[in-house]
Amino acid sequence: MAEILFPALFILLALGLPVAFAMSIAVFVALSFGSSYPNLVVVKEMFSGLDSFPLLAVPFFILAAEIMTGGAVTMALLRLAQSLVGHLKGGLGHANVVSSAMFAGISGSALADAAGPGSMMIRMMEKGGYDRSYAGALTIASSVVGPIIPPSITMIIYAMQDQEVSVGSLFMAGVLPGVLITLLVLVANGYVSHRRGYVSGAPMPGLAEIFRIFVYAIPALLLIVLIVGGIRFGIFTPTEASVIAVFYALVVGMFVYRSLRLRDLPQIVLRAALTATAVLLILGAARAFAWVLIIEGVPQFLAETIIAWDLSPIVFLLAVNLLLLIFGLFMDPLPGVMILVPILAPIALALGIDANHFAIIVIVNLTLGLTTPPVGSLIFVVSSTVKLKPSALIREMPPFFVALFGALMLITFVPILSTWLPGVSGF
Repeated sequence: MAEILFPALFILLALGLPVAFAMSIAVFVALSFGSSYPNLVVVKEMFSGLDSFPLLAVPFFILAAEIMTGGAVTMALLRLAQSLVGHLKGGLGHANVVSSAMFAGISGSALADAAGPGSMMIRMMEKGGYDRSYAGALTIASSVVGPIIPPSITMIIYAMQDQEVSVGSLFMAGVLPGVLITLLVLVANGYVSHRRGYVSGAPMPGLAEIFRIFVYAIPALLLIVLIVGGIRFGIFTPTEASVIAVFYALVVGMFVYRSLRLRDLPQIVLRAALTATAVLLILGAARAFAWVLIIEGVPQFLAETIIAWDLSPIVFLLAVNLLLLIFGLFMDPLPGVMILVPILAPIALALGIDANHFAIIVIVNLTLGLTTPPVGSLIFVVSSTVKLKPSALIREMPPFFVALFGALMLITFVPILSTWLPGVSGF
């Protein structure tokens, strides 16, 4: 079946079908022409992939992010970011990056980062004299931290595929890599801003003004502390944390910022439902796709082959980086995690590679695929936002590719970035 499955998948992706439909149809084709299994197995496996209590956290975290965005949280974070770095050369670009890092602690999604604060910052940067295509490219790069800084939907899915890690340990493991990516994208923006003369016209605010803006943003920032702290100290599970995040977002939006009204909720719930449905369709299709690979013995064959090569851990990680970067060109992170982690994680464990370290390498690798053509979802989301062709955005990406891939190499070869916080946190 595998000899039919992969060609069918690539042909369907090349025709422009959404990933979920491409994988589902490819599995149907493989079963119809390469096996005696009934096609009903596909439906069964898709439902089995979604029949999971921890998976309930995904739609609730998506809903919490939508409520917080509707409750003026995005503007509070933008104002805080601008007060901290807006006066520097390339200040609006720096504010874009910092606000994305802050919003990542709420959304858990790169696409939500780009569509939320990213779209607002693009408009602000264009008014401030930045090229629209550059503002869009910077937003693509800054949104990468969405699935890295906790909470992260991708980490929840990863923990379901690898029993050696927990959602809590991955949340802690992602903090320093997320900060590293943010810092290197800031450096890239500073370099480009210096060369192009993107100066800030905003004066540096006084300490009193910064403190006032910070206090206003505290309710938004506390959501991150609530989620990570509650999971760390065993107060609630990640699934329970997602529900608590929804109620916290409602209270903050309606009674603290007072910008969320009851009549807004149906539209917010509808947007969250559509996003969650798209994510769950991908996960269900990926489960069916992975089932075919398991039936065919592909994971076992690859594992035995790689172990027989007797690779050192460093060479293995370099090979994994190359494989995942190529895989990310054609596949979104969530199906990538469901298909590849059951194959690669046991090999990494056998080679003595820390499970949290390897998980962050995989997640960062696959997330970078959102920034690369031909299937880079961030490119198309931002392209529709700025009304520019994807090619115009891609031409502005090289400085950010250098920053992002530099961060990936540091994360790969400096394990303490991913292992220190889980260790001191007791995971």
